[in-house]
Amino acid sequence: MNYSPPFLLFNAHLETIYPALLRRVNLQPYQRERIITPDDDFLDLDWLKQGLQKLVIISHGLEGNTQRAYIKGMARIFFTNGFDVLTWNYRGCSEDMNKQLRFYHSGATDDLHTVIEHALNLGYKEVNLVGFSLGGNLTLKYLGENRVRSILIKKAVAFSVPIDLHTSCLRISKPENRVYSNRFLKSLKKKVTEKAQYIKALDISGLERVKTLMEFDDHFTGPVHGFKNAIDYYQQSSALKYMPGISVPTLLVNAKNDPFLSLECFPVEQFSRHDFLKIETPQHGGHVGFTRFNSNNIYWSEERALKFIAG
Repeated sequence: MNYSPPFLLFNAHLETIYPALLRRVNLQPYQRERIITPDDDFLDLDWLKQGLQKLVIISHGLEGNTQRAYIKGMARIFFTNGFDVLTWNYRGCSEDMNKQLRFYHSGATDDLHTVIEHALNLGYKEVNLVGFSLGGNLTLKYLGENRVRSILIKKAVAFSVPIDLHTSCLRISKPENRVYSNRFLKSLKKKVTEKAQYIKALDISGLERVKTLMEFDDHFTGPVHGFKNAIDYYQQSSALKYMPGISVPTLLVNAKNDPFLSLECFPVEQFSRHDFLKIETPQHGGHVGFTRFNSNNIYWSEERALKFIAG
C-alpha cells in the first residue's frame, strides 16, 4: 500500500498540522472504566465493546488522549471491522490528574502491561496493539523487552515513532520545528505546575528557565521517573534498543518527511532480516498524518493498520 498525500497538503508541516487541528471523527461515545495500578494510582480506559473476542488496544502520543482524531479514526475502523477496541489515557492525560508523583513517559511499559493484562482477564482470545508516536515507542519497547508477555498478543502496528529518543528530541528542537516543541513544552509545564500544587515532593523550582524539551526531561521527566538525567532516560527508553527482541508480527511505519524523526528512526537495513518486524518508510505522511480526503473520512494509516492486523 503506497501513500500519496492530497494535493493541498504539499509539505510535511501541512501533512502534520492539518489532521491534528482540523480533522473531526464521528464516533459513538466511549465506555469509561477506571482501573487501579499496582502502585495505587489509576488509569482511565475508554472502550468500544460489542461482545467480540478480538481486541485492539490503541496508545496515543505525547500530551495526547483518547479524544484525539487519530485515536478515534483508528478506533472506528477496527470497531466497524470485527474488533472490540480499548483506547487508554496515560497517567495525567485524562480529565483528572493522577495521584502519584510519577507521570507517564516514553518508556513506561509497566502501565501498558497493566492495561493488556486487565483486558486479557476479561476473556479476550486475541489482543493486537496499535501505537502512535510516543505510544508507538511504548508498543515496540514492550514487545521487545525481556519480560513475560501473553501469547494472546498476536500483532502490532506503530506509526510515526521516535525510536531513538535523543536524536529525535534534537530534531524536533530545530528552529524549523520549534512550533511543535514549544507547544509540547507549554503543555508539559502546565501539567507539572498543576500537579505540584498538591504533590509537594514535585520540585518545580527552575521551571521558568526550562526552554527546550531536553531541558524539561533533564529537570523533570528523568529524575521523577528514576533516571539520572535526560540522556539516561533516552538511552533506557528508546524502542530501537529493544526492537531486536520483538517476537510477534509487527509493522513500523515512519514517513521519510516526518519533521519529528531523526535519521536513526529509519533502521531499514538494520532490521531487514528480522523475522517479525517489517519497516515501511513512505516518502510522505508527516507526523501522525497520512491524510486522505474521501467520503468515509478514513485515513491511509487506518487502512494500513487494518490490513496488517486483520490480514
